[in-house]
Amino acid sequence: MRAVIAGAGIVGLTTGLALRRAGLEVVICERAPEIRAAGSSLGLWRNALAVFDALGAGVRDIGKPGEMYFHDPAGKLIDPPGFGPEDHHYLLVHRAKLNDLLADAVGAGSIRLGAAVVRYDESETGVTAHLSDGSTVDGDLLIGADGAYSAVRAQLVPGSEALEHEGHHAWRAVTPATGVAVDRDLMALGTHGARGGYARTRDGGAYWLLSQFKSPELTGTVKQQALERAEHLNEGGWNPVLAELIAATPEEAILHNQIMYVPRLDRWVSSRVALAGDAAHAMSPHITAGASLGIEDAALLGELLGSTVDIPAALISYQAERIPRYARVAELADAVEFAATPEEFAAHYAAFSHWMIEGKQ
Repeated sequence: MRAVIAGAGIVGLTTGLALRRAGLEVVICERAPEIRAAGSSLGLWRNALAVFDALGAGVRDIGKPGEMYFHDPAGKLIDPPGFGPEDHHYLLVHRAKLNDLLADAVGAGSIRLGAAVVRYDESETGVTAHLSDGSTVDGDLLIGADGAYSAVRAQLVPGSEALEHEGHHAWRAVTPATGVAVDRDLMALGTHGARGGYARTRDGGAYWLLSQFKSPELTGTVKQQALERAEHLNEGGWNPVLAELIAATPEEAILHNQIMYVPRLDRWVSSRVALAGDAAHAMSPHITAGASLGIEDAALLGELLGSTVDIPAALISYQAERIPRYARVAELADAVEFAATPEEFAAHYAAFSHWMIEGKQ
């Protein structure tokens, strides 16, 4: 059985690895001319780490353990009652290093670069993927893991284009070791809808991030925009390190994004095609769990497709499990976003992470 996978990002590569371990042949088709990751670093929660452990991917060897606790605008630590330390722990990894590790595990022979899936033809017995380089590749099924702007989703679910989360922006960067003293990991919930902080990386550098709900119109350079919002997380001058890290980061190394999301879909599959990761459920990063949830998609596809030759039935089972789970994700994520106080934000965030890593529907 051959699976064609659109996209060699984290979810596409994890899907390829899971399907190979389940006994399928995989062909991963990637638009870029090389394996590379958009973004900087990401946090992997225990649910995602369990998948990588089962696949023997060695992800823990490239990451650094961290804790997701929040401070209020004046620096007071918020520790919501009813949750244990395990509900706050995650692994910080660099996206590029994770992509490289997964690509090596899948194998270069299973990856076609410079060849995005632009459309497909589906029959009762298989799928033909048409690629951007003019070639085609045949398979028994097609997995669309090609991100928020998915060509596979556009054909499977017409009218499902990614939308702007209006007024929601994010700034972030990974910096090497500098003269800035970073002696702890810190996340803060500030005024003006701003939140962010920094974490030490495995190699001695730092990852910093900022985001803002209901942002006013942006002005100035991306560094100026980030510095302005860092002040919203520094009431009384308790948090100077964030601004120091931003100031020490070259302008060209700062990533800025208008946050996009995929509207809720009523279908993820056809008989021979399925969506996974951001292609199915791109959402606001304020819950920092998009990658971990997409890795769950990959694991379930491997489990279902490795245990049957009935592809349509396996894909229906996949959809039946994932769509209700993501409906609950949306409810919990909304509770975080619309929290009235930092304390409520932190409590709803802990409730979401607890629910997610416990594997509950």
